[in-house]
Amino acid sequence: MAKQYTATSVRKLVDKYFSLQWCRDNLVVPLYVEPSLPMNPGILKIAIANYSYLGTIAEPIKQRILQSGDNLKCEFVEKSQEEIQEILDDASEERFISGESIEISQFDEDAVLEAIKQTTDNDPNGIKFEFDDDDESSEVEIDSADLALEMMESKIQKAAGGVLIYAKTTEGVSDIHIEPREDSYKIRVRKDGVMQKFMGLPRKPGIQLVACLKNMAMMDIAERRASQDGKILRKFEGNKLEFRCSTVPGKHGEKMVLRILNSDASTLNLDTLIHIESVRKDFRRIMNATNGIVIVSGPTGSGKSTTLAAALQEKDTGDTNIVTAEDPIEYEMGGDINQVQVNRAKGQTFAMILRTFLRQDPDVILIGETRDPETAESSMDAAETGHLVFTTLHANSSTSSLTRLLDMDVPKYKLNASVRGVLAQRLLRRVCTGCGIKRPISESEAREFQIGKNTPIMYANTLSAEEKNKRKKENTLCPQCLGSGYKGRIGAYELLLVDSKIQNAISEGKTDKEVEQIAVTQNNMLTLTQYGVELVKDHLTTTAELIRVCKTDL
Repeated sequence: MAKQYTATSVRKLVDKYFSLQWCRDNLVVPLYVEPSLPMNPGILKIAIANYSYLGTIAEPIKQRILQSGDNLKCEFVEKSQEEIQEILDDASEERFISGESIEISQFDEDAVLEAIKQTTDNDPNGIKFEFDDDDESSEVEIDSADLALEMMESKIQKAAGGVLIYAKTTEGVSDIHIEPREDSYKIRVRKDGVMQKFMGLPRKPGIQLVACLKNMAMMDIAERRASQDGKILRKFEGNKLEFRCSTVPGKHGEKMVLRILNSDASTLNLDTLIHIESVRKDFRRIMNATNGIVIVSGPTGSGKSTTLAAALQEKDTGDTNIVTAEDPIEYEMGGDINQVQVNRAKGQTFAMILRTFLRQDPDVILIGETRDPETAESSMDAAETGHLVFTTLHANSSTSSLTRLLDMDVPKYKLNASVRGVLAQRLLRRVCTGCGIKRPISESEAREFQIGKNTPIMYANTLSAEEKNKRKKENTLCPQCLGSGYKGRIGAYELLLVDSKIQNAISEGKTDKEVEQIAVTQNNMLTLTQYGVELVKDHLTTTAELIRVCKTDL
């Protein structure tokens, strides 16, 4: 049979009539539709892995096509299990929203909610299912394959796709939180680092939405009492959509969080990320060293991976061997950078991959996170043998990062010999340029932040929910920030250069604060708060945002 199908056409048919998971489980894949002739129905070609299974699977498939309302006759062809899985693998990469779905420009909460509601209003199979979250001993008697089919009804899929596309294409959104309540579900998003309400929906459609997203993430939709992790990877209009998914059972049902992974690193640039030139210049100096360790520290979501991706892309000049071990791989760095995904289930830990890297003639190594003594020791050894190592730590400041390494049993002499510098960072929201208010700083803030009296700074015009709705009706809501007072984020950095003064302080066992004092007074280091003050003076953020994020003393 000549090939008459593409990954895109297969994906549309899978989404319309079945689901990827059901097709994988049953080794079935719809291939293409032969156009109908006058007075005759069209023909849907469907591949199956075993003809002996046809007597069981054919009738449910035919009923499914019939219920869709399409005038199609099913014809089956046999393909090997490997061929079917390969076709489904290709299809899984394709755009998952059909042409009739909600367009981005037309997206609104009511449209998504209506799409979700319609899945419960129109139930051609008469399949009814209830999730009893309060009774731990209750069991749901429903076949997981049938449930997968119900979950992937076109309307619920459009609704799920609409939520994903909206979050991915809305600037500043990093996470989607789908949270169960006693009689409803709430969807919130983290935008510019702050949680914001997105939409609410009834309980049953909320359960369906979570199940649909779990199915997309290749999770077990029948398992609701254990935490699960997965990943949604799709394409939309030529752009990759990638979400890292996690579920956890709660009192009222499963909470699901989807982290949006920004894979495009082409626009990253240190000149854009690090606003203050002196800090940028010093960071470039240590990242261009021939060996040693450069550490980027901060809490989750503070932009560490973004900074390192920009640094490695700058170092990728074609004459160095750059390798990375990441979990997960957030940016496709391209060029001559070789990226490796950590896989603990296969024994591919950070420490194991690092040992393998050392046998492959690297010049620059990125270890996504140093979280245990074994990885820390391996990184130090790599730095001492002539390699330049980049890594991240979860620590609150540059000096506490050194203490963290000492707590991992790294000897002081190795720390002094290897570490070139530590860059601690946070992300502050940028004040909206459309509605921000410029006025002289108050006397109390001038004293607190050591800013000159009457210096003009920006204040955010943050509106309450009631005021936002009022402005929206009046058509006077700021089109840039939609009443939040902020749009976008900017980094605040604290760069500790490990020179002889700092090395002596480490050898003498001085505390974090004592090391920080030496760095500030003798090396002119800017703390996170002092860096943030400079951003306030340059009208890029506000004192309120500085207090919220940095929370450190001057």
